[in-house]
Amino acid sequence: MDGIDFPDDLMQTQHAWNATYRALAAPRPRNVTALRRRLLRLSARLWWHPYWTQASAAAPAGREELRRRSRALER
Repeated sequence: MDGIDFPDDLMQTQHAWNATYRALAAPRPRNVTALRRRLLRLSARLWWHPYWTQASAAAPAGREELRRRSRALER
């Protein structure tokens, strides 16, 4: 999985998804409805990104690797 190069916009979307999820998970979050809507929009962007139409990228392991790399960059 280390040989995978994810597009920048896909990595940025995953980063935004992580940040939104953390904001929703915080105690007594503000603007819950807006955060949920944003999370849904970002989830759709992640799921339907053109990158996943590549045969080698379509595996669930590729999606997990994207999440793992995004979290690693946030640290």
